[in-house]
Amino acid sequence: MVRAWHHPRMSEGGTLHRVPRRPHAWLALFLPSQLLVALAWWAWGWRTGLPLMVLSHAPFVAAALMPRARLYAPVLARLPTARREVWLTIDDGPSDDTLPILDLLDAHGARATFFLVGERAEARPELVAEIASRGHDIGNHSHTHPQAWFWALGPRRMGREVGDAQRTLAQLTGRPPRWFRSVVGMTNPFVAAPLRRHGLARVAWSARGFDAVRADPARVAADIARDLAPGAIILMHEGAPHGRSVEMIGAVLQTLVAHAFTTTIPAEPRARP
Repeated sequence: MVRAWHHPRMSEGGTLHRVPRRPHAWLALFLPSQLLVALAWWAWGWRTGLPLMVLSHAPFVAAALMPRARLYAPVLARLPTARREVWLTIDDGPSDDTLPILDLLDAHGARATFFLVGERAEARPELVAEIASRGHDIGNHSHTHPQAWFWALGPRRMGREVGDAQRTLAQLTGRPPRWFRSVVGMTNPFVAAPLRRHGLARVAWSARGFDAVRADPARVAADIARDLAPGAIILMHEGAPHGRSVEMIGAVLQTLVAHAFTTTIPAEPRARP
């Protein structure tokens, strides 16, 4: 049986739940770099300026595509603990898989954070209530899950994606989520402002098995087992098109048992922006 714990260090201080304090801090790097590019272009022409412009944009594009990049907003990718405990997170619900997954978690004495999509939660409020009633945490995973374009959303659309989901989940549970996971783990310069506005901290992961696209539970569990370590944040999904999400999570829970890991949910108070 996988037992659930609240690590005492996770309820002290504000080191884990880091709400962005300076949403536009990235401009302090971007603007000087573009000024230097402009000066180089003026001094040496486009043959020098164009390559420099491409190179100067590369770190900012990479930061949008890399789940653990901190350029645009702080991100939590693992928990600071030496205990054999992990944070199990489940994205993309609620779905037809939610109730079977909850039963699996109950059977293993495990707890998880469900990062829910706002419009899916609106359509199935009874599942949101069931997740909360069984003692699991609920996080914000955008309102419509724009998978192909999340990284490129402008400030207004990004604000709606974060804010609409936050309001929906708060209304359904009576408590606003504390954690946010970017769609596909991507972010961009416009994520930090709505996170700050709603008191949200961004969460990535340190262990994944690509369970949303693979249809092999044994391979998914093996890949996650390879990355297991104290404080690992495990990324899982529900409602995947292959229809085997419940099996995947069952295999991962068995893996945690085999490696003597427990599950935990950070229980610290909300940090101030």
